Amino acid sequence: MADLRWYARRLRSMEGRELLWRVGRAGRPLLPALSNRSIDALSASEGPPNWERALQRFRDGVNRPLLLDSQRAFEIAERSPEMVAALLDSADRVARYSFTYFGYPEVSLPRPIDWNFDPIAGVRWPDAAAEKIDHRAATADVKWIWELNRLQHLPWLAQAWLFTGDSRYSAAAFEQLDSWIEQNPPGHGIAWRGAFEAGVRAISIAVTLQGLRDAPELTVERYRRIVRVLADSAWRCWRDRSRFSSANNHLIGEMAGLATVAIMFPELALAPQWESRALRTLSTEAARQILPDGSGAEQAVGYQMFTVELLHLVAALLAQRDGEPPQPIADAIRRSSEYLAAVVGHHDSDPLYGDNDDGFALRLGPEPLRTVRDHLGIVAPFGWGAVGVQARHESLDAQWLFEAAKSLREPPLPSHSDPALTAADSYFATDGGLVVLRDGRRRITMDVGPLGYLSIAAHGHADALAVTLGYDGQDLINDPGTGSYYGNPQWRSVMRGTSAHATVTVDGQDQSVTGGAFLWSKHAHTKVRRVDLTAGVVDAEHDGYTRLKGRVVHRRWLIAPPDDRAILVVDLISGAGSHEVRTSWPLHHELDVRPVQGGHAVFRDDSQVLQILYAGTAITAHDQVRANEARNVGWSSQCLESRTPAWWLGATCVADVPLAMAALLTPADGVSTADLCIESNHDRIEVTWTEAGTMRHVTIDVADSAAVRHSHLNPLTPGTP
Repeated sequence: MADLRWYARRLRSMEGRELLWRVGRAGRPLLPALSNRSIDALSASEGPPNWERALQRFRDGVNRPLLLDSQRAFEIAERSPEMVAALLDSADRVARYSFTYFGYPEVSLPRPIDWNFDPIAGVRWPDAAAEKIDHRAATADVKWIWELNRLQHLPWLAQAWLFTGDSRYSAAAFEQLDSWIEQNPPGHGIAWRGAFEAGVRAISIAVTLQGLRDAPELTVERYRRIVRVLADSAWRCWRDRSRFSSANNHLIGEMAGLATVAIMFPELALAPQWESRALRTLSTEAARQILPDGSGAEQAVGYQMFTVELLHLVAALLAQRDGEPPQPIADAIRRSSEYLAAVVGHHDSDPLYGDNDDGFALRLGPEPLRTVRDHLGIVAPFGWGAVGVQARHESLDAQWLFEAAKSLREPPLPSHSDPALTAADSYFATDGGLVVLRDGRRRITMDVGPLGYLSIAAHGHADALAVTLGYDGQDLINDPGTGSYYGNPQWRSVMRGTSAHATVTVDGQDQSVTGGAFLWSKHAHTKVRRVDLTAGVVDAEHDGYTRLKGRVVHRRWLIAPPDDRAILVVDLISGAGSHEVRTSWPLHHELDVRPVQGGHAVFRDDSQVLQILYAGTAITAHDQVRANEARNVGWSSQCLESRTPAWWLGATCVADVPLAMAALLTPADGVSTADLCIESNHDRIEVTWTEAGTMRHVTIDVADSAAVRHSHLNPLTPGTP
């Protein structure tokens, strides 16, 4: 019954054209399959097809770009021996059949690997046609088995062979790839469930094969067998590509896989057609999924980096072969890097919002997670990165791409940085809806953007008007992360919901209505009334709670003048009736909390770093929760399928609306604050507090937008009422 309800909600998210397309797709298994001989046929343009000649041209790098190469490996080993040592350590582990994914423990797999068995859950996935496997109904986490079957560890083995010449690594790579091909015929088993998996895996196999092209184990027959798998993968990437409401990062992954096979194996008869289709689609999607201001349309930083690195891989291959990629792809990489560079600034922490599944487009280095600065280092070598940003080049991905960029006939030009997006300034990304208020040692963000991308907004979180605060490059108030996809669904429903974020929850409800783990059936819409970067004021509201009785609207003012240390957040809940209203403040997991008069004091290593005071126009109670198992609140997630206890602070009012609430956030090196008070009438909100013996007063004109007036009253003296 639950599955039927999900399908009903999913159908409601589709338009008529998508419904017709999906009906036609459902009947496709009844049609005769295209023969492998048609898919993996070699081009006859240079004489009769000949696999021995095809392998020799592959080894010689004829008419194709290179990524992994022995001479480049020598240069990297000379320059970065510590990175190579870390890579070899990871290659040794996977050569011993030891694997670690997400937050799960390391496992040792048998030899040969059973590619359809999940040792974490003790579940073997069905030996059946991929289209008939329902990955949502299984008792195991399908992400784990998919990660294993992406074969992203094989490039480690190829690099290890290039760095050392040790045949243990090349033998292990071919042994594992042989067993994978034997157990996973195209279109059969969980590994082929979806063209996206085929696309990402094709990238891993293609790059691995290139790195091992001179290995003695690469026979003509083995080469033919592997290229057949790549050709079938490419065909499925196009035939089964994601469309309509599903055309998010999955479509980019499918087209990147298709393009990579076509570019790296031009001897395939269908390669020109595949490349043309892939580049046309990638050019279109690059403009759609990386918005004009450089933010990601999915409202998820992790997926933005993943999407751009897929685009970048294709662009880097084309730049080596043709001199430059299609302009829309290069432009998308450039504006994304400038946006991300502006958010992280010179020393700020990574922005966290939306989903992140810790995915890699291509996994060359052994690091388990990709940081924004790692990502900026990867896109920089070909001239598409942001200028003047502290990108990290200490990754093997960046090193290989740096070597590849040296092969260009003309050196890459540095990208043009948009003056509106500089690492030192405040700015407003109007398309993605992120406001950054930066002043010296602090960075504040406020989310005034949409829920997510397309009708299902699969990877967006219900975090409209959420605020984060970082100080001296360290997070104080932050987004708690993703938590889980399939392994712990009870975590996911909370951590993507409103209550987990630094915004307002009304009657315990999410701002948007969930229809499933990757489906929002009703979206909250945000209206930006005004953003004044000079004054440090953001005024915005959303309609997510108008579905509640009394048609509730949440409006928030973020007031953070550049010359003030104290940050004021004012929430106005309007509508009718009595409601429970809670403002939440999730803290970084390394912080501790002590209740104080009117709020909380926040500590790191016994040193106070923040004070939060609360007030409301009705009786306000504040509380703190940490590691609550029953409600799944009070947690922070640094990687998928793991969570760490973290303080979840808040203030709650139960009263008739309209209702106004205020929170005053003061970093520890600011002056002391106390006695926060808020009053409201129909057209004005008054907030007062004491600050170092002086009364501060903020007046908000509700009828206008971002109309905020500050005043300081006379210093208080003993006996003053």
